[in-house]
Amino acid sequence: MVSSHLISIGTTSMRASTFKRLVNLWPPFLVSSIRVLELDDDWRHATVRMRLRPWNRNYMGVHFGGNLFAMTDPMWMLLLLHRLGKDYYVWDKAGEIDFVAPGKADVFAHFTLEETVVDEIRTAAANGDKVLHWFSVDVATAEGEIVAHVRKQVYVRLKPHRREQ
Repeated sequence: MVSSHLISIGTTSMRASTFKRLVNLWPPFLVSSIRVLELDDDWRHATVRMRLRPWNRNYMGVHFGGNLFAMTDPMWMLLLLHRLGKDYYVWDKAGEIDFVAPGKADVFAHFTLEETVVDEIRTAAANGDKVLHWFSVDVATAEGEIVAHVRKQVYVRLKPHRREQ
């Protein structure tokens, strides 16, 4: 089982709070005014904000669609990776975005990874089969206006040394 506060990645251990500070300095997020505001110590919930700035607007003066997708891109994979632990391969497989309304203000995405979903994925992957799971999140303004629906498909597979023989 994964420690609720300390995550081991390769040979290093990192707390969620440390990861949050580092990901906020990651150039794709930094230059796009994307910031992880919340990342729970147990990796079950995250909130991401993207501010509307002159350098991340499109020709029409609203949020650039690629940045709307980018603000959501790594989150489901990262939450699931840390919940499952180092015995699993976890990769983004596919993604979809449906633009609902122009993003004329700062936008937010709230991610909550339910433990029942983690348990279902862990059970489905127990024999070494690949598991593909779709996650969804809405990107919305602080007032609740939905700007985009984003879906991400995540690939999960138990590493060979942990599979039942």
